[in-house]
Amino acid sequence: MVKKIVLDITGMHCASCSTLIDRALNRLDGVTANVNLTTNKASVEFDESKISVNELIEVVKKKGYGACEIEQTDFKKDAKKKENEIRQLKNEFYTGLVFALPTFILGMFFMNNPVPFQNYIMWILASPVQFFVAWPMYKSAINALKGFSANMDTLVIMGTSAAYFYSVYAVISGMGHQYFEASAVLITIVVFGRLLEARAKGKTSEAIKRLVGLKPKEALVIRDNKEISIPVDEVVEGDLVIVKPGEKIPVDGMIVEGQTSIDESMVTGESIPVEKSLGDEVIGATINKHGYFTFKATKVGANTTLAQIIKLIEDAQGSKAPIQRFADMIAGYFVPVVLVIAIITFSVWFFIVGADFRTSLLASVAVLVIACPCALGLATPTAIMVGTGKGATNGILIKGGEALETAHKIKSVIFDKTGTITKGEPEVTDVIAFEKPREEFLILAASLEKGSEHPLAEAIVKEAEGLSLKSTSHFEAIPGHGITGVIDSKNYFFGNVKLMDINKILYKKHVENIQRLEYAGKTVMLLSDGRKLLGLIAVADTIKDSSKQAVKMLHDMKLDVYMITGDNTRTANAIAKQAGIRNVFAEVLPEEKAGYVKKLQAKGKVAMVGDGINDAPALAQADIGIAMGSGTDVAMETGNVVLMRDDLLDVAKAIKLSKMTMSKIRQNMFWALIYNTVGIPFAALGFLNPMIAGGAMALSSVSVVSNSLLLRMKKL
Repeated sequence: MVKKIVLDITGMHCASCSTLIDRALNRLDGVTANVNLTTNKASVEFDESKISVNELIEVVKKKGYGACEIEQTDFKKDAKKKENEIRQLKNEFYTGLVFALPTFILGMFFMNNPVPFQNYIMWILASPVQFFVAWPMYKSAINALKGFSANMDTLVIMGTSAAYFYSVYAVISGMGHQYFEASAVLITIVVFGRLLEARAKGKTSEAIKRLVGLKPKEALVIRDNKEISIPVDEVVEGDLVIVKPGEKIPVDGMIVEGQTSIDESMVTGESIPVEKSLGDEVIGATINKHGYFTFKATKVGANTTLAQIIKLIEDAQGSKAPIQRFADMIAGYFVPVVLVIAIITFSVWFFIVGADFRTSLLASVAVLVIACPCALGLATPTAIMVGTGKGATNGILIKGGEALETAHKIKSVIFDKTGTITKGEPEVTDVIAFEKPREEFLILAASLEKGSEHPLAEAIVKEAEGLSLKSTSHFEAIPGHGITGVIDSKNYFFGNVKLMDINKILYKKHVENIQRLEYAGKTVMLLSDGRKLLGLIAVADTIKDSSKQAVKMLHDMKLDVYMITGDNTRTANAIAKQAGIRNVFAEVLPEEKAGYVKKLQAKGKVAMVGDGINDAPALAQADIGIAMGSGTDVAMETGNVVLMRDDLLDVAKAIKLSKMTMSKIRQNMFWALIYNTVGIPFAALGFLNPMIAGGAMALSSVSVVSNSLLLRMKKL
């Protein structure tokens, strides 16, 4: 049985750390793992018959890192842990600064005119930095060596230890120059860089923090005919919950008394309040504006829409984009290659060039320090975290790095018609009875349709409101054609012309009338008793206000736009024309939609936009499935992107967001690679001392994270 867990990883400092753990886990039989440096978590899928959770944790520990399973992310605990991490780094930095600064002053400004016992004073000052401030690095490096591996801490510790212990030898022996200031300042700079990085990384997950902060703490419920206030976590399904004006709705539910308007912008990004009344669904953490109402709790705890959104975003931010594999590959070989380059650098300077020990040592230490692949490791995950977070605040939920990367490659967008391009709220426009009175004809049609869940059926039943409908037996829905059923012992057929053709019902003399209605963008349904045509009903579903503008935006982005529908060609073309769509697939059965998607994939990447229910096969077939909906369970589970508000403009915005995020990733990776490509040769040639190298290393990581954060300021 395949099980999915999340491991909380401690001790990771750079891309080589995360790559090391990633490779170790993925080498195991039946294990698929994804280790994220930014979140310090590993998502692991594994076969329980082949390996246990404890064995997975043990593999991580053998590589020199800590690990434990977490059932569900405790965001408060995570925040506390990050605060503690930042506090610890602050303490280490200030301690380092107190001792490193006088060491630096003595070493740099009193070199020619030393104070009494200067070397011993510098030895005393540098020692707390080397063995207290740098102790976490020593621990990490030692643990990595125990696992026959190396990481960034290995590079820093090798470089600073070489400088420190040579200096100790120089002081004791009275021979040569000491470099206490180099090791002390370098360690302090590295810690300072990690402090800045930790602060910047914390900002990348602010979207989740905001969502978690939306959750109300208390709920007013009715129990034993009494109103009592309880913690939200204690609300159970079936509880009757009272909400007063201005309050946040505690959990998801259905209104049983009262009416109101609700601000659902936290879910949909739409600022206009939504009117709600008896029977309407409400979403937890949204804000009640004016009314006083009671609702029945239907989803609580981890099942609420808010909890699902948070989980979806967290999974997305913990995922990897395919482009990350390139960075992981480089990081995996980086540390051992750098160690070799550092040894070669020292050897060339000392043995070939004939430089003194000091020059040779400092050049090799500079190589070790500047080669940190942190910036490379942060390039992709920080951009993905910010990108998915920005999407979430705009009602666009992107399920992972792969979806985010694929979306910018889209060449064609296919829209379902009903409920996607159109409002999905059709109305009866024409009722034409040939033999029976209009009312009697409408009763027959509505009686047949009352057993159907199709939007067109709902429109017909609504039109017959107030009439006495008849009981129907042997009801059968024929996908793509219509329905059949028995009323008063008579068999009736109600559907499109295809259904009439199948059952050999003559309708030719009414063709002109049918076509006239279809050219007007109406869907025409014909009713027959099996012998003759009794009449027809036309239903119109108007396009959404944003459909035309959304299609234009996609055309402006040089994308091909298609509409797919089971409706007849004339009606489909009429709707498509209103929306500005030139390419139409009409009279397509639900099960055939995926086939049309597959055909278009031969020309390039395809996005399918549907309602997340009847379009599921097509959404699954597409390179990117975009589910329209207001947070329904099906929509959440279907497709790669979920649009929380039914606004087609968000389709273009999702693709635009993908393009912006990928642009940031490319920028980050370019600068990270340039930094290492240029920095290592400069250090090896002696143009950089270790302290400048340490500063450059810290700056590179912070600049990558800061560049990703700039994405939040971009307009969609």
